[in-house]
Amino acid sequence: MEHPDQGRAPRAGRAGVGQLVRPPRRRGTLALSLLAIALGVLAGFGAFAFRNLIGLFHNLFFLGRLSWVYDTNVHTAPGPWGPGVALAPALGAVVVVFLVKNFAPEARGHGVPEVMDAVYYSKGVIRPIVALVKSVASALSIGSGGSVGREGPIIQIGAAFGSALGRLAAVSRWQLATLVAAGGGAGIAATFNTPIGGVLFAVEILMLEVSVRTLVPVALATATATYVGRYLLGSHPAFEVPASATPGASDMALLPAYVALGCLMALASVVFIRGLYSTEDLFERKIPHPYVRHVTGMLGVGILSVLLMRFAGHYYVQGVGYATILDVLSGRLLVVGLLVALPIFKLLATSLTLGSGASGGVFSPSLFMGATLGAAFGSVLKAVVPGLHVNPATFALAGMAGLVAGATGAALTAIVMIFEMTLDYGVILPLTITAAISYGLRRVLSSESIYTMKLTRRGHTMPQALQANAHLVRRVSDLPLQAVLVVPAGAALAELDLPDRPSSPEHVVVVDGSRHQILGFAERAELSEQMKKTPHPPMRDLLRSDFVTIAADSRLADLLIRTTSARASVAVVVRPARGETVDSPGAVVGLITQTTMTDALAAGLELFGD
Repeated sequence: MEHPDQGRAPRAGRAGVGQLVRPPRRRGTLALSLLAIALGVLAGFGAFAFRNLIGLFHNLFFLGRLSWVYDTNVHTAPGPWGPGVALAPALGAVVVVFLVKNFAPEARGHGVPEVMDAVYYSKGVIRPIVALVKSVASALSIGSGGSVGREGPIIQIGAAFGSALGRLAAVSRWQLATLVAAGGGAGIAATFNTPIGGVLFAVEILMLEVSVRTLVPVALATATATYVGRYLLGSHPAFEVPASATPGASDMALLPAYVALGCLMALASVVFIRGLYSTEDLFERKIPHPYVRHVTGMLGVGILSVLLMRFAGHYYVQGVGYATILDVLSGRLLVVGLLVALPIFKLLATSLTLGSGASGGVFSPSLFMGATLGAAFGSVLKAVVPGLHVNPATFALAGMAGLVAGATGAALTAIVMIFEMTLDYGVILPLTITAAISYGLRRVLSSESIYTMKLTRRGHTMPQALQANAHLVRRVSDLPLQAVLVVPAGAALAELDLPDRPSSPEHVVVVDGSRHQILGFAERAELSEQMKKTPHPPMRDLLRSDFVTIAADSRLADLLIRTTSARASVAVVVRPARGETVDSPGAVVGLITQTTMTDALAAGLELFGD
């Protein structure tokens, strides 16, 4: 089996990754579980270090002081630079471009698409340097005022930890992919203090397979990361929702309103997705130089932040935006005009930030836009229909779930994570209805999420669903086997009875009785032609060796993997009886050709056809 690193030359301008001494192999359940726990510890400490790094850069750029302390739930006070703080994002942009351009181009953008690409197209390989560069570049982007979130970077950082740890332990291919997904889930769990949401994010976005063998490592990693995060950062969520935010949320009369809100969030999701990538295309087309491009975009973000401070009292769109979300949920931000304007400004700022080349996530901007747009919807509804007893904070929460579900495609994650932040069962119905409608309608309007569109644009299509693999259930014995004629190695052509009848075996399998070994196979038609020319050559001189031997009770997946790896044209099927050798009577039970394998593959895929 080939390790992911083997045969892959380092790309120009990037640090190469050496090959492992030990070949990869499947590790036991205990070993994989211990690796997952270690990964959770790494992700928890990684989230802690990343948040402190953001605080360091934020205080340096905005307040001119050296300090790690930064409460994202509190608005940043006006700094000593005055309007000159508009230059802070542009200064940070210079360093971000230098790091990304020279050390890890994968660190550009919102991170999650690169993890998905590694899982599906790079055999789970993420270079270790990505974790370091992503940490510093994203902390600079966020800390200097970029309109991005910290969850995308920590997902990529955690996934890089998982890839490095798995390759160091030389785990098998599926175990490496599982550790990558576990690292990503652990990162988001530690960041938001949402362990179940972390597991669901890994399931919905990153995992190739959902089973006990994959869920256990992911759950262990996310739970461990959450414990570490709580120990280092406190047990509170990313932002705490006031208990008074959700009374009457499940009132049956509000059901049509949540449906309408879901439709609104779907439209907003489409605008967000297309606006972000349209801005990226515009920047790359108009400003090809990466430094000028990113500095220009971030200068625009800085100017917008300063204008909001001047006319609205806070920077609002800079950074992760949790303070604004908390203002909405606590009822401190009630002006409908501002609630309508803020998601538009946030969309503009996020598009400028990521479209010009920053490093950061889209999850937090989605929460920001969903909260403000949802609160605006609820406020208007309350004014128009006062008898409904509408609470705008409830619609803000539903809007957060709806926009995250629509934009990212992680609908279950959105519902559960918002619930974990509130711990209020009253919001479950509004969250579920809004998220489901938003996700479904967005899929109708735009088939790609904000994550998958980036990959589709580079030609890497992502699956739209996790599906059971029939080839992991069916066995080789379930296939129609072709009958064979088993002959000893020393036999000559003249000694064989090769009747030319339709019912006769089409293949001959030659067995060495002294070594209990299958030497090869030959087609009956070819042997018949050879007999007409020379009836005396030894059988072994006429054999083909492009075959594999497989037991009848093996899985179809094993058959396909083995024949592909060996570049074999046929598989000789033997009985799995213990103590029986291949030259025993009836030990060779048949032969499978490539045509039969192709038919079996097509039959398995029919389950998921239109």
